[in-house]
Amino acid sequence: MSHPNETSGLSYRDAGVDIEAGDALVEAIKPFAKKTLRDGVLGGIGGFGALFEVPKRYKEPVLVSGTDGVGTKLKLAFTLNKHDTVGQDLVAMSVNDILVQGAEPLFFLDYFACGKLDVATAATVVKGIAQGCELSGCALIGGETAEMPSMYPDGEYDLAGFAVGAVEKSKIIDGKSIVPGDVVLGLASSGAHSNGYSLVRKIIEVAKPDLDADFHGQPLRDVLMAPTRIYVKPLLALMETLTVKGMAHITGGGIVENIPRVLQDHLTADIKQDAWTLPPLFQWLQEHGKVADAEMHRVFNCGIGMAVIVSAADADAALKHLEASGETVYRLGTIRERKEGEAQTIVS
Repeated sequence: MSHPNETSGLSYRDAGVDIEAGDALVEAIKPFAKKTLRDGVLGGIGGFGALFEVPKRYKEPVLVSGTDGVGTKLKLAFTLNKHDTVGQDLVAMSVNDILVQGAEPLFFLDYFACGKLDVATAATVVKGIAQGCELSGCALIGGETAEMPSMYPDGEYDLAGFAVGAVEKSKIIDGKSIVPGDVVLGLASSGAHSNGYSLVRKIIEVAKPDLDADFHGQPLRDVLMAPTRIYVKPLLALMETLTVKGMAHITGGGIVENIPRVLQDHLTADIKQDAWTLPPLFQWLQEHGKVADAEMHRVFNCGIGMAVIVSAADADAALKHLEASGETVYRLGTIRERKEGEAQTIVS
């Protein structure tokens, strides 16, 4: 029985996996990860597991975790060959989610999978992830790059990630203190964030717009790919100054399906549609897709990326505080008793 000699033997590279490219990527992303270091990180990236010590200031820390991807917004990134914003989207989807329970994001791990590793593209994506971590004050302390030949078409990749945060047990925000008369504030979104992109892509297919054309001051492609806004720092600061009773990250399902997640069954949020103006991107999508109002509110954030519920007495102070930290804030409506058979959030 003969053994193949070194010249004819197969290697991992012959099977489509480039170990050197993977090593090059790790070296390329180290500086980005380093910029996200914060108290609690023990050791850098590269270990089998990432170590993090819960800050000592927590008396009874409760860990809060969230995981997500970027959805079919990635398909648009491939089409446009624009990879610098989806990393921030990835972080935002998880850190905004854990924030609503009062959690301070501590650390983040990402998973990047592709058929053939393009180091430059992957490094651009991870740089965006690190930017998202900086914006939310959490450390990028680990991740996984998986090169899997024949699993993905050339030039395509998938992204997933998860965030872990901590909240003092006595300060968990669960919406239980919300009562009729409380005020719902809305923080402006930066665009479609990372939801509804299967419909966005369908509308682009039908409308066939020039994606390089000017759209209210910037190319349409940049408006469509604008990264998800990260609300962590302004809202953590707000929680230090007054009582935030409930928050809802407005993602898939829109305002009508996300606000009810923080309301008890006997309450409903009465949202006034004229409290804010539908941003140009959503007007364009609605017009070109002939999308009904109810469908718009169920699929897209429609310009509101985060809802914050406070008492009527705190509403003015909360609004001023958030505006001072750079947010655009709308007084969306109020909480009231729910009538039988009524939806838990009504936009009228």
